[in-house]
Amino acid sequence: MTPENEAATRYFDAIAAALKGLEIFMRDDRSPLYRHGIVAKIVAEYIARLEKSFSSWRNRLGFMESFRISRAESGFPLFQNVLELENDRRQAQQRLANIPEPDTLRGEMADFILRHKEFPAALQKSIAERLYLEDIKDGETFGPFTLAQTAKVSVNPKTMRPYYLVHWASFDGTANLPLIYMVTVEDSSPSMVSQLVDENGKVSEKVEIPLPVDGLLNPELAHRFDDFTEKNSAYTLSPATIANNLDKDFETLHPKQLRRVVLGPFYSAGITENNSTVTDVLSKVRKPENAWLLTWTIQEVFSKAEKPGRRGLWSSEKATQEFFINTDDLEAARQGVSSYEKHALIPHEAYQALYAAGEAQKIFAGYKVHILSKGQVISDV
Repeated sequence: MTPENEAATRYFDAIAAALKGLEIFMRDDRSPLYRHGIVAKIVAEYIARLEKSFSSWRNRLGFMESFRISRAESGFPLFQNVLELENDRRQAQQRLANIPEPDTLRGEMADFILRHKEFPAALQKSIAERLYLEDIKDGETFGPFTLAQTAKVSVNPKTMRPYYLVHWASFDGTANLPLIYMVTVEDSSPSMVSQLVDENGKVSEKVEIPLPVDGLLNPELAHRFDDFTEKNSAYTLSPATIANNLDKDFETLHPKQLRRVVLGPFYSAGITENNSTVTDVLSKVRKPENAWLLTWTIQEVFSKAEKPGRRGLWSSEKATQEFFINTDDLEAARQGVSSYEKHALIPHEAYQALYAAGEAQKIFAGYKVHILSKGQVISDV
């Protein structure tokens, strides 16, 4: 195995272990991360997409030589890999039509070995490419942008408006980070209010809503909402900016809470260079599969008040939200959020190494630390 392939194998093993640990953490009922099961379920769906992407990238190395990651910053793959995977997924059926079936290729390989007394590298690559394309053609990977879905519908008894929990995701091309978005938004469109809200301030039983629904539940605004989310999902935009833009761009949509989950940075011994102290200590961990650290940040902004709209003879104003930014916390103010949480997931052996080196307290200052040990996640250490 070449040094490059060995490094790639170590990286894929480490990120697979990290994502599996994060999934375990999400499924744990005692997890302090989320108060609402539906939020953990949504995040888990995107983690599954990421796992599928990494599995596909690993298979792709069977016939492609290069795979590049953001070693000095996010520790995640470069955006180009995400674009290539999406492009391959779209072209999979077309490309598969030009590659013989696996049994045919295996027969050709056996024949080649018998006749030439050497390994048929080209045929091996064809098999690897075929298996890769078959794997991704129907699979849900973490693409450059994943369109919104409505996951929940309810009614605010105070305003008598229906509200939706809508989520979407993007892989930021500049920061090379996976981003997951969730917004709770009230809808004052007369058509949706009359259809969805009954006289008791509940969701009308006359309307069948097969959740999850692709896109925003309001069909008149669904395409515009998709356009909005695609243009307003960059990591450089603060959650407050995105929420304000949403409030401003849609007269009948009233965002009450916006949450963003930023996955990363990811640290892996001998691979990433994004923190020299972490790298030095992780390099001393005995088992390479335990020499990693995954961090993520949950950002949240919520509306503390709504300024009523007014309709006049000559002009009118829509109802607008007043979002709370915690200016008492300098970091929250810098991020443009009401609140935020920083989390770190690390294998037990790696945590012990950081602790023994006297670095744990400094590295994890401000983080909620979760330790992966024997298939379980221990929090609040």
